[in-house]
Amino acid sequence: MSTRVDENGVIVEIGDTGPGMPKEVQARAFEPFYTTKDVGKGTGLGLDISRRIIVERHGGEITIESRPDETVLRVRLPLRATTTP
Repeated sequence: MSTRVDENGVIVEIGDTGPGMPKEVQARAFEPFYTTKDVGKGTGLGLDISRRIIVERHGGEITIESRPDETVLRVRLPLRATTTP
């Protein structure tokens, strides 16, 4: 995990060293109810809710970059909100 500030806002990066995330999963990761977990093991709402808070409420950005042995979820929040609650 890392955090930093640049001219556009605060950036938080959370990563892991797992097998990576296939492109088709990355493309759907922020969809409500999408999950790769077994039935009954997850609702598929975590990243959707995160995206709504970060993007819609705070005018930020959330992205995923993945390749074998490294996946990084990056959150960027503006120093000043661009949207109204």
